[in-house]
Amino acid sequence: MALEVRAESSRIVDLDTPSVIVDLGCLERNIAEMADLAREAGVALRPHIKTHKTPEIARMQLAAGAIGVTCAKIGEAEALADAGLTDFFIAHPLVTVAKARRLAALARRPGVEIATIVDSTAGIAALSQVFAGEGDLLDVLVKVDTGLGRVGTPPGAPTVALARQITAALGLRFAGICAHEGFSYSLPDPAARDAATRAGVETLVATARDLAAAGLRCERVSVGSTPGARAALIVPGVTEVRPGNYVFYDAMQVGLGVVPTERSALTVLATVVSHSARDRAVLDAGSKTLTSDKGVHGMAGAANFGTILGKEGVVLHALSEEHGWLRLDPTGSDVAIGETLRILPIHSCPVANLAEELVVVRGEQIVDRWAVAAQGRVR
Repeated sequence: MALEVRAESSRIVDLDTPSVIVDLGCLERNIAEMADLAREAGVALRPHIKTHKTPEIARMQLAAGAIGVTCAKIGEAEALADAGLTDFFIAHPLVTVAKARRLAALARRPGVEIATIVDSTAGIAALSQVFAGEGDLLDVLVKVDTGLGRVGTPPGAPTVALARQITAALGLRFAGICAHEGFSYSLPDPAARDAATRAGVETLVATARDLAAAGLRCERVSVGSTPGARAALIVPGVTEVRPGNYVFYDAMQVGLGVVPTERSALTVLATVVSHSARDRAVLDAGSKTLTSDKGVHGMAGAANFGTILGKEGVVLHALSEEHGWLRLDPTGSDVAIGETLRILPIHSCPVANLAEELVVVRGEQIVDRWAVAAQGRVR
C-alpha cells in the first residue's frame, strides 16, 4: 500500500521522545502473512483492531483480504465508522440498554453492518429491548468459554440453551458462536500451545454440531488469538479467525517464540534522562507511554516490561508514570544521558491505545504519521 512521503519527513534520530514508531515494512509483511494463512485455510479473517485502533492499518488489513474488523468496544467501531469502515463485530458483552442504544445508532449508519456477542440472558434482554424497534435484526453470537475462564458460556448444552433464547428474542438473530483462546499465552512450548489451541477450537466446533443437532443453524464459528492462530485456522469447522496482535507483535510474542524480534513492527523511542548510579538509569517513557500490562491469564512470555533493542544487559525492569527504570549490568552494559533507545514493549496493544499518533517509518526514514483515531475509546 503506497504512502505519500510528507514534505516534513525526516529521520528517526530527529524525533522528539517518547515516540511510538511503526516499521511499515514489518507491518506490511505481518498483515500479508496472516491474510495468506487465512486464505489458504479457506477461513474468513476478521482481525481485532484493539491492537492498533488506527483506520490506516484497518484499511491495509481489508485490502489484504479481511472481511471486516473485530472491536473490543462500541467506541472503537464508532471511530472507525467515522473513518469510513462499515463491517464490525463487537466482541464484548453488552448488557445495558444504554450500550444497546449506541449499537443501534451505529447500525443505522448507511452501509454499516453489526454483530455482537452475549453470554447471558441479561445481554439478550438489553439488546432485544432496543432492537425489537429497529428495522433490521441484530446478528448475535454466543461467546463460549473453551478454557480461558474469562467470558463465555460453558460449551455444549448451556450454549444451545442460550442460542434458543436469542432465536426467540425480538429484534435478534442467532448468527453463530465464538471463543478466544487466550490461554495460549500461558504456554511457552509451541507444541503444547498448538495442542491446547486445537483442543479448545475443537470444543467450539463440537458445540456447533450440538447446535445443528438442535435445529439451530450456526453460520459462524469464530476463533482468535495471535499465538494460536496457525493451529486454530486448520481445525475443520472453523469459519472465521480474529487475531489482533499479529500486526505489530511485541516482546510477549517474541518471548513465546511466535516470531523473532525483527518481525515486531511497533517500538517506542525514548531518551535516557538520568544516570545517577552505575547500575541504574531512567528513561523519559513510563507507564503513560509504555505499559505495565502483562495480562492476567498467565503470560508466559511476559518478562520485564520490554526489550531494549541492541543493548544486551540493559533491562527495563520497572515503570512509573513518566519514568522507565533501567537496570544495568555494572560490569558491562551502559547508557549515556541524552542517548535514545528503541524499546520493544511487552504488550503493544495498550501502547497504541496510549499514543495520539504512530510515527510510520521505512528503515530510518519517517514516511507518515497516523492518528490513533480510537485512542482511549474504552466505552
